[in-house]
Amino acid sequence: MNKQMYPCLWFDGQARAAADFYCTIFPNSKIVNDSGMVVNFELNGQFFMGLNGGDMFKFNEAVSFVIPCKDQAEIDHYWYKLIADGGQESQCGWCKDKFGLSWQVVPAILGELMSDPEKGQRVVQAFMKMKKFDIEALNNA
Repeated sequence: MNKQMYPCLWFDGQARAAADFYCTIFPNSKIVNDSGMVVNFELNGQFFMGLNGGDMFKFNEAVSFVIPCKDQAEIDHYWYKLIADGGQESQCGWCKDKFGLSWQVVPAILGELMSDPEKGQRVVQAFMKMKKFDIEALNNA
């Protein structure tokens, strides 16, 4: 395979609106092509395809996109932008955007914190009570 794999996201006539929305949130993002049926776009250099496929399929939590964030400001940015205008908060850094797509907005250091034998379990207990991650609280767990 000489091309990179990429996700195809099934929308009910909202592929362009979704692509425009995501391009305002992620840096280095752009619409590559819009044929009406298919919208190709890049989010921070990652290629996506949005398909206006109709109303027969809906997003669910079985598929989500993970956003590893370097600091609290980045977590806050993605969290609040993604839940704006009808998105939903969930638990443990998960949220849905207004199109129903699931995201995990997580600190990039989460794996390191969880693998620490002394505090890993405390970190898990701390984030199980959170919606949006709080890096300071995780570090202090």
